[in-house]
Amino acid sequence: MTSTGQPSGAQRLRSSGLRVTAPRQAVLEVVELHQHADVDTILRATRKQLGSVSVQAVYDVVRALGEARLLRRVEPAGSPARYEVDRGDNHHHLACRCCGLLQDVACATGTAPCLAPATVHGFAVDEAEVIYWGLCHTCQAHPHQDTTYRQTCRIGTGATTQGDAQ
Repeated sequence: MTSTGQPSGAQRLRSSGLRVTAPRQAVLEVVELHQHADVDTILRATRKQLGSVSVQAVYDVVRALGEARLLRRVEPAGSPARYEVDRGDNHHHLACRCCGLLQDVACATGTAPCLAPATVHGFAVDEAEVIYWGLCHTCQAHPHQDTTYRQTCRIGTGATTQGDAQ
């Protein structure tokens, strides 16, 4: 257990049936600190922690941790996949169309799967993934005519996001 009473990365790996390795522990720690991080962010932070790790190793680790339900992959349209610690709470997300900020938000109503489709076509629905889109407070306040700002904003520019500003 950690000082916060949470299981350590090694304990979570073992309880999920995964072998404990330095890259797996490092990626878990990085994502815990940088919720909604993309692979590039995870790679840079993991390299700072371990000294060296390949891009492929990080992709392999996030895939394995996702399959073990230790990480959750969130894929906002037009953005790279982001990763967060999977706490099994079936929360949703708010996404800024401009800067790419991603924030957790509680389920719409009720218990999992929170939202029920009109027709299930024989599926046993157990989860809903919802992304609410709009502009964050900072982007609402920013004048979109500012050339410097427009270079980082996705609205009407086709530019990439600034990343996860938490």
